[in-house]
Amino acid sequence: MAPTLYDEKPEIGDLIEIFRGSYQHWAVYIGDGFVVHLAPPSEVPGAGASSMMSVLTEKAIVKRGELWDVVGTNQWKINNSLDEKYKPRPIHVIVREARDLVGAELPYCVFRGNCEHFATELRYGKAESRQVRKAGETVMVAGVAAAVGFGVLALAAAWLGGSKKESKNTQ
Repeated sequence: MAPTLYDEKPEIGDLIEIFRGSYQHWAVYIGDGFVVHLAPPSEVPGAGASSMMSVLTEKAIVKRGELWDVVGTNQWKINNSLDEKYKPRPIHVIVREARDLVGAELPYCVFRGNCEHFATELRYGKAESRQVRKAGETVMVAGVAAAVGFGVLALAAAWLGGSKKESKNTQ
């Protein structure tokens, strides 16, 4: 089970991963209980899973909100796991850029410019989304499995069809 606001104390610059059912929403902690995150213009604080329709938008707004309001009733955790891959930028740079972007309207694309891309770019200077990569790998594996399954079925059909012809020929 993920921690609650009372279990973990984020530090300035931490990435906050919020679990909203079938996807995760991402924010950057900027101190004093506030986060900055990329969200569709229609999203309201604590939107939770109902904000899933946000993936259909082409524009998003950089918003500043209280961590508790953005998390709502969802589970969340501090997730700086890309620290193993990239060096975090200086905290003052992360916070300054995050604050400067509040209110900006940015292009939104679930595959190339989502809230996780936004948060990782603030922390590391690199826009990366592991949930998009994982989804792509899942689709690729499913596609390969389907292709293999289809190939096996075609082979079986050919073999069974061939054996029926042979039995007709021997009768």
